[in-house]
Amino acid sequence: MENMRKLKGHVPFGYKKEDKQLIPIPEELEALEDIKQAVINKKLSLRDGSMWLEYKTGRKLSYQGLKNIIDNERLGQ
Repeated sequence: MENMRKLKGHVPFGYKKEDKQLIPIPEELEALEDIKQAVINKKLSLRDGSMWLEYKTGRKLSYQGLKNIIDNERLGQ
């Protein structure tokens, strides 16, 4: 229960909605972390990272959405 967050809008990548709570999806979060590091280290572009996430998880995340996640993490948001 401690990892759950209240839902206030769209469901972020790596989570699913259950009973108005956000439940982490470990496989998606792990894939996202791998791709974030690859993009930060310039091994993959944002577009390639976005396509890889969709291939790996079956869930879409736009390249701009991936950029926002990386930027927000860098800024501590």
